[in-house]
This record gives sequence, structure tokens and C-alpha cells, in this order.
Amino acid sequence: MKNVFLIKYGELAIKGKNRHLFENKLVTNVKRNLKDVGEFVVTKEQGRIMVEPVDSEAIDVQTVLDRLGRIFGIVGIAYGLKEDEVSLEAVKRLALVQMKDVCKEGEQITFKVDTRRADKRFPMTSMEVSCEIGGYLLDEFGDQVKVDVRHPEVTLQVELRNHTYVYINTYKGAGGMPYGTNGKATLLLSGGIDSPVAGWMIAKRGVEVDAVYFHAPPYTSERAKQKVVDLAKKVAMYTGKMKLHVVNFTDIQLKIYERCPHEELTIIMRRIMMYIAEAIAAKNGSMALITGESIGQVASQTMHSLVVTNNAATMPVFRPLIGFDKEEIVQIAKRIDTFETSIQPFEDCCTIFVAKHPETKPKLDYIKKSEALLDDIIEEMMQKAIDEVEIYEC
Repeated sequence: MKNVFLIKYGELAIKGKNRHLFENKLVTNVKRNLKDVGEFVVTKEQGRIMVEPVDSEAIDVQTVLDRLGRIFGIVGIAYGLKEDEVSLEAVKRLALVQMKDVCKEGEQITFKVDTRRADKRFPMTSMEVSCEIGGYLLDEFGDQVKVDVRHPEVTLQVELRNHTYVYINTYKGAGGMPYGTNGKATLLLSGGIDSPVAGWMIAKRGVEVDAVYFHAPPYTSERAKQKVVDLAKKVAMYTGKMKLHVVNFTDIQLKIYERCPHEELTIIMRRIMMYIAEAIAAKNGSMALITGESIGQVASQTMHSLVVTNNAATMPVFRPLIGFDKEEIVQIAKRIDTFETSIQPFEDCCTIFVAKHPETKPKLDYIKKSEALLDDIIEEMMQKAIDEVEIYEC
């Protein structure tokens, strides 16, 4: 009898001939996320991934569940018991131990047994196993337990595969696709609420994510930069890693402020950020950019502004929050634990240089004419900013 974590996945099961590639990547991600928690044997078995502690006493179960719960591609995690023998007697032994853990003296609980017979060679049907085990537990526990197949307090799960597994609780996973199975993209990461959520959402679809942050010292402080590093680390708790590129944007912003119409400052800054982010993305093998933009949230995110900003990029720009309202974004930020960091009161470079009356319906031709006022210097300044990028491994 051994302790085991059973990992359940959703979309991977419909991947056909490529399914093993996604499963193998998920196994790799599980091993990477647990490497500093303890020693585990991770194996695949008929639609499940099994994570077996080498020494159950040496691990903290809740820590393992938390780590597994953040891995994309996992929809559920069960912690239960395993026996190598596949037999009704093995099920009874494991079921008895599991029920003893939940039955408190002097209290009655309702239960049902749910059996999944993945090994069809087993001589009994799933229903027959459930009935047999239910009767056995009624005999063992007497008045302490009562069967309720509709609304039980406890559901005893039995899985008959290459081995026998019995468990009670299943914990929710992050869902999505295994990280690193669907190319790479670069996130424009600010210190706000939206962009970390956008990066998390795209990473959830299996996309490897790097990030670019535009820093404007001395107008933005070192604490503002550290806040963004901390946000990258929060997202990296789900991805396993993230490379953050910090771009010094001060000189470029000052030149935009000096030469361009002030009502167009934000839009022109956003376009130049796109130029720089795309250059960094291409250099690092990214296929797309990611932003946290949502239609109408601020002046630079009106439909007109988004069209003008989008024109600056040749790569696809993913905007997973485009139709979300702020409260929906906040709820996700709280769930993934980026919200409290995002609301720390440190200014980013966009808010420092924002115009009093920004243009909300910019015209591309007019913006390009204003941008042309920088033609004699901007290429050299952008290249300098790219060459002097600071890189943080998060």
C-alpha cells in the first residue's frame, strides 16, 4: 500500500496521434515543478499521470497539491492510495483505510462508491465493484455510514488500471494545455493589473512566455521595477520560468515629449514600445506579442487607438482581455495572486508621461506625421535601448 497523487487532464485526451507529445511535456513540467519539494517517481498510466513519493513521510502533501494545482494541462489532482495488485481484495483494503480517515467516532456520514474500470479484463463491471465495496463498508462501519448515491458527503473513488487506486478528494487544477507545447510569445508587462493576467491566460494555452518592461528612471523608481520583477515571478509560479527584459525608455520618452504633440504622447509611446518589444521578441524566438489591453478601458485602448497601435507591429498581437471588464480581470488577478502586487502605488512610465487631454480617436496618418518628427534619432535610440536591455531570470 503506497500513497500516490493521480493527475487528471482534459483536452490532452483528444489529441489523437500527438497525444503522447503533450503527455510527455506535462510529465516534464510536473518533474520540474516538484524537484525542490521531494523525490518522486512520475509515470504515465492509461489516461493518468501518477506521482508517487519515494518517501511519503518526507513530503508536505499540501505543498505538492499547490504546486501541481498551478501546472497548466492538469484539470484535477487526487491524493490517495495504491496497490500493485488489481483485485477486489486490494480495493477493500484501500477503501477501508480511506474511510477510517474520514469517519469520526460518534458521527454518521453518507457515502457512495464510484468505480472506473480502465482495465476491461477485470472480471466485474464498474457497477458490480461499487456495489460490492459499498456493502463491505456498510458491514465494517455499521451505523457510522449510510449510502446516499445522490448527495453523498463522501465519494469513494476506485480506479482499476495497471494498479488499484482508491481516493476520496479531487482538487481542481489550472486546466489549459501543457506549458511549452504551443510556441513562444512576448508579453508587454507593466506594473498594472491587466498585463500579468493576459500573460497568464496565454501561457495557459501552452505558449511559452517571455516579458518586456519599459522602465523610465529617474521618473520611475527602482521599487517600480522591483514590483514588475515580482509580478513576473508570480506568473512564473505557473509557467516554471520567465525571462524579463527591462528596457530603459527614459531618453526616448523625453524626445517624444519634446518633439511630438502632447495629446498624442501616449499613442506614439505605445507604438515605439511595440517596435522595441517586437525586435526583442524576434531576437528571442517569439512568434507573437501579448498585451493586457481591453477595449475602452483607457484613452490608449479605444478602438481607434488600438488600430493605430496595432499598425506598429508586424507580429500577431494577442489581447486575451479585449472583451473583459475591469472586475472580471481583477477576479482573475486575485485568483492567480498578482492583484496585491499590482496595486502597489508605484508609477509606471506610461502614467508619468500621460497627457492631460489624450487623443481618443487618433488617425493613423496624423500619428505617422508626428512620429516622423523623430526620424533623425529614433532608430539609433531604439537600437541603444535594445542593446542595453537588462535581463532577469524569474
